[in-house]
Amino acid sequence: MWIFGWKGPSGFSASSTAEEVSQGIDGSALAAIVTGASSGIGVETTRVLALRGVHVVMAVRNADAGRNVKESILKEIPSAKIDVMELDLSSMASVRKFASQYQSSNLPLNLLINNAGVMATPFMLSQDKIELQFATNHLGHFLLTDLLLETMKRTARESNIEGRIVNVSSEGHRIAYSEGIRFDKINDESGYYTWYAYGQSKLANILHAKELAQRLKEEEVEITANSLHPGAIISTNLMRHHGLINTVGQMLGKYFLKNIPQGAATTCYVALNPQVKGVSGEYFLDSNIGNPSAKAKDADLAKKLWDFSCTLTNPK
Repeated sequence: MWIFGWKGPSGFSASSTAEEVSQGIDGSALAAIVTGASSGIGVETTRVLALRGVHVVMAVRNADAGRNVKESILKEIPSAKIDVMELDLSSMASVRKFASQYQSSNLPLNLLINNAGVMATPFMLSQDKIELQFATNHLGHFLLTDLLLETMKRTARESNIEGRIVNVSSEGHRIAYSEGIRFDKINDESGYYTWYAYGQSKLANILHAKELAQRLKEEEVEITANSLHPGAIISTNLMRHHGLINTVGQMLGKYFLKNIPQGAATTCYVALNPQVKGVSGEYFLDSNIGNPSAKAKDADLAKKLWDFSCTLTNPK
């Protein structure tokens, strides 16, 4: 990590903020979707994209919370272009409905920021009877990306502007189950461990971007796909299922963890910065290209996950 302000090759570090990594960038020709845009780094990502002129669609589970965030941003940035749409990533029906509504709006789509997530939850199944962390963090985003890909391709073709797909992963991908993805045991409650399941879902985010990048390259489509670690961040709601850890983190985090503007920096860097033009299939942290785990670089595992995800998301 480029800690304590030490700058990496990009000129940015762990202490850089979302505003700093996007300084001077004109995004007024761009349209973006940000999932999980009503809390945590999703709010700051939305605010900074809007500050740079991007038309942002906030894809949120709680529409009222989304509208409150929109109003607060508009008070600061009256010219901001922001819409709020409902999306529950743990429900494939909700993902399909959102994608259909977005396509009906005839809006372009330059940036798809798959940001939303849950962390280390107790064992639960989604509405589609799939383990909740895998369903929400990976599968919902996999389906959303697939359904909106033609819109992104058309936008890239008509605007002659590179499209970018950004998966917010985590260094937590390093603590996945030993086999990486438990294809045959996705819903195995007896072997479920909250943190390994979280790591599995975050590993899936990286593998998804890796395989997607390869497919887009083969199609010669001007769209990139990358993943990133935002950093360990104070003041988010991700740790709500772990009261003691959350309390200690809030108390001590200000001394060694990132704040929200720093936590949203790598997302905004990968989404907007011209340094990332043409870069695809990479894993970023602290606004620099990072080195993920060996499992995250496994092309065969990425292909297997892709096929597995298609099986789970295709209607029977």
